[in-house]
Amino acid sequence: MNTTFPHAACVQLAVRVGAPQANLQRVQQMVEAHYFPPETLVVLPELWATGFAYSQVDILAQETPALLAALQDIAHKYTLYFAGSLLEPQAQGKPYNTLFVVGPEGILGSSRKQQLFHFWEENRYLQAGGQPQPIFTPFGPLGGLICYELRFPEISRSHAFAGCRLLVLSAQWPLARLDHWQLLVRARAVENQSLVVACNASGFMDAQPLAGHSLVVDANGQVLAEAGEGEEVLQAALSLDTLSELRSRFCPCGERPYSPPEKICDLAQVQERLRRIRQQGSRIVLTNGCFDLLHAGHVSYLEQARACGDCLVVGLNADASVQRLKGPSRPITPEQERAKVLAALACVDFVVIFSEDTPFHLITALTPQVLVKGADWPEEQIVGAAEVKAAGGEVRRIPFTWQRSTTGLIERIRTG
Repeated sequence: MNTTFPHAACVQLAVRVGAPQANLQRVQQMVEAHYFPPETLVVLPELWATGFAYSQVDILAQETPALLAALQDIAHKYTLYFAGSLLEPQAQGKPYNTLFVVGPEGILGSSRKQQLFHFWEENRYLQAGGQPQPIFTPFGPLGGLICYELRFPEISRSHAFAGCRLLVLSAQWPLARLDHWQLLVRARAVENQSLVVACNASGFMDAQPLAGHSLVVDANGQVLAEAGEGEEVLQAALSLDTLSELRSRFCPCGERPYSPPEKICDLAQVQERLRRIRQQGSRIVLTNGCFDLLHAGHVSYLEQARACGDCLVVGLNADASVQRLKGPSRPITPEQERAKVLAALACVDFVVIFSEDTPFHLITALTPQVLVKGADWPEEQIVGAAEVKAAGGEVRRIPFTWQRSTTGLIERIRTG
């Protein structure tokens, strides 16, 4: 691994919607028109080859392997590294918006966009990725961000905590929020003591003018280079000196505060908290269960449930309710202990214990936008489904990806 960071560049492109070959040709022209020191990291805008051509995403996603191969050829010819987002095709389901890093040796890694921009209806046509992971490059681990993810400091912080000293951002950010762009790029650099290379698009997204103003910022928040609004190639030398000096004094990105909110609530408490959360337009998800002897199947299910919205409430059967449903020997774990274990999961926002045999009262009292149940339940048998849908919500049935059961675990323990 090299001990110095690469030269950085942004190809600030006016993306032509639905024209991958034309955009590729334009990138190649802009690269060929400039000199880049060897091993320069060249960052491209979000969906640089296609733009947000929603009506064609499945077809355009099929172009991505060829586009990546073409980028590798350019990288090999000029000894460069490229980072930018493209549509990632899926055999089943909607494509991802994925940041790829490509060098002369091929694809070094990728990072799928986790936070989709609902205001531009990105969630209708693309699917969200999981927690982004560092991409390992010859110049160290790199943290990838895609546009709207700039507004989520915890994503950048997780990259910095994982050892990334360089954050790369691929965006189509609107001109109307240019001041947000400039402020947030610098904020992510300062709070994580990281270098940030942020490439934005120019031109238009539909009739919406884009901001341009790609930025390279050092770990102290100083702007090393900034583009204007039009098409432009921006370059800057990156240095570890400031970063190393700052981190030698203090390193907040390597410190993880532990101050979890009170997640275990009664019905009145969670109603009040959800009222405030709803006021900001967040989608409330509700699921329920006994969750006795929490296992990987439960955790995977709850993570998928949380991905259906912005806030996950878990209705937990009280001990008396579990006994009536599963027999006098259950639960194995008392309700307060089960609630505490659930509350320790990052994907769970609130836990509410209910004593009835079904969560009907809880569901109708909270009126979630999304009601989640296991895929083994037919929708017509899901308690509260009709009421949630009548209120304008939806029902999601999620399969268990881990074939585990509490009953099976208990039997294995009993039989040794």
